Amino acid sequence: MVEADDKPLQDITVLDLTTFVSGGFATMMLANHGADVIKIERPTVGDDSRHSGPPFVPVEDYSGPGRVATEEGESPYFWTVNYDKRSIELNLKTDEGLHVLFDLLESADVIIENFRPGTTEKLGIDYDSVRSINKNVIYCSISAFGDSGPWSSRPGYDLLIQGMSGIIDVTGPEDGAGVKVGLPQTDLITSMWAAFGIVGALFRRERTGKGEKVELGMLDATLPWLTKQAGKVFADETPQRMGTKDPVLAPYQTYPTADGHLAVACGNQKLFEELCEAIGRPELASDPRFETNAKRVEHMEALEGELSEVFSEKPTDEWVKSLATESGLPVGPVHSVTEALCNEQVESRNVITQLEHSAVGEINVIEHPLNFEEATTGFETPPPLLGEHTEAVLKELGYSETEIERLQDDGAIPTDY
Repeated sequence: MVEADDKPLQDITVLDLTTFVSGGFATMMLANHGADVIKIERPTVGDDSRHSGPPFVPVEDYSGPGRVATEEGESPYFWTVNYDKRSIELNLKTDEGLHVLFDLLESADVIIENFRPGTTEKLGIDYDSVRSINKNVIYCSISAFGDSGPWSSRPGYDLLIQGMSGIIDVTGPEDGAGVKVGLPQTDLITSMWAAFGIVGALFRRERTGKGEKVELGMLDATLPWLTKQAGKVFADETPQRMGTKDPVLAPYQTYPTADGHLAVACGNQKLFEELCEAIGRPELASDPRFETNAKRVEHMEALEGELSEVFSEKPTDEWVKSLATESGLPVGPVHSVTEALCNEQVESRNVITQLEHSAVGEINVIEHPLNFEEATTGFETPPPLLGEHTEAVLKELGYSETEIERLQDDGAIPTDY
């Protein structure tokens, strides 16, 4: 059982005004480390990711607090970025709704939003307004292009940022069009930067006693991840799509086997020489075309031909056994997503755990990877139903039943939360 008092971010309260992944994954990272994340959602609608599907998991005979946001049921996609949070429904376009938010702000440590620039000023929850209520708060603002520059007012989603950051340009087969990475990569990149910035700001506050604004755009957040491709541009070269190949290392790609594909990642000369020995082709290491990494990159197609011929002779599992298990080489299978989630390594590390969801029963949870020697992390509660904690959070703030009814009458919260 996880002990809450041992978590790195215990006693930190986070107000999460974000939707979708670019903020939701960031606050989930904080929740995993013990922060109390209060997710503030639009009444009756909630986070847009609640409506992302199919698939949906049907809900039957649920009568507890909170609501299922869609007729189809609960979205597993929403779950994957919202474990360990509490949800309240709050209409920020009403004076009473804003008043509740300001009450929450008085004792909050962090507030995070990913509205389009200009929206927070219209709502009255921009940094200056929030700081006038709590000068020590950490305010994190995420947008597609940041709060300055000629594109700042544009909306943006992962697909746009993958295209505009160059990711699509360098992803896909050599002889085909660029393709989108098959996961919301730039949303996740931005979320991780946001969480890192928030924790850094909290650490600085411990030293200085001062609050901070952390501002970032998805495009800015993605560009540092170009690394090798950016290096080529800085050397006046043009990065190309290379399939699974690498622009600066060889062999560093997947190869067809007798029944699938094998990933081979030789990051230095020693590993390449050991690979050649292990596959019964020691002469490849002394071939003038392949004797250094630079030459192997130059003659990558020729090397691919030689190795593909060898690897196609046996099934993937045999190669993994002989090369990875027995020879200790960086070689592995290309898994399906199901295989990636369900294998002996993942099971032994307890990466997939279970939580009891209030409306659908037991659900799977992907745990986060940081393991501390003197602290604990981990999810304790399932993703919330829409508005599931509205009453509880209001009562924690000291609101009476009469005051809660008044909020309902004023349209600040739904009447059936």
